[in-house]
Amino acid sequence: MTTATATMTTASARTATVTVTTDEHQLQELQREHGPALLSFLLGLTYGDRQRAEDLVQETLVRAWLHPEAFSGAYDSMRPWLFTVARRLAIDARRSRLARPAEIGDGVLAVTPDPSDATESAEAALDVRAAVRGLSPEHRAVLVRLYFDGLTVNEAAVDLGIPAGTVKSRSHYALRQLGRSLPGYRPRHGSIARPRAAAAQ
Repeated sequence: MTTATATMTTASARTATVTVTTDEHQLQELQREHGPALLSFLLGLTYGDRQRAEDLVQETLVRAWLHPEAFSGAYDSMRPWLFTVARRLAIDARRSRLARPAEIGDGVLAVTPDPSDATESAEAALDVRAAVRGLSPEHRAVLVRLYFDGLTVNEAAVDLGIPAGTVKSRSHYALRQLGRSLPGYRPRHGSIARPRAAAAQ
């Protein structure tokens, strides 16, 4: 690097750090004159969220402070410039909020089960086993063939030596009994889908 280049780089670095801002008195006058109208406009854009609207007013005034060239524009009032900046900031803030997942409070986290905790699934398995043991041997045999062995209604009927209609009836009543004995269990619209049972009929 030559001396001339080093001097130029240092000079441009000093120039880059010097930022021209709006005069403090101009900014106070701007806030007095346009602040209430700007807040009212932003309250409409934020659906009445006063805190968010006030934050956006402050951000808009910061932009005015950082861009003194806006004061020397060809228009009579700063209001159109302020409203345009405020509207763009409100749109950006809304897009930013929608891009993030919704935040949840600590209360929700406290009642959400830990997926790495096997206690709940073990407890549910014990509940199901106890409920299945509470069934009659005939009903239990039908459920074992249909749901655990994966047989169709006709295959279960042949295996158990009973008619297919009896297999359907026993499975229906067995599932109803399980539904009553399992905590928090609700069958969908009164019927439980049986694997491959309908396809084989």
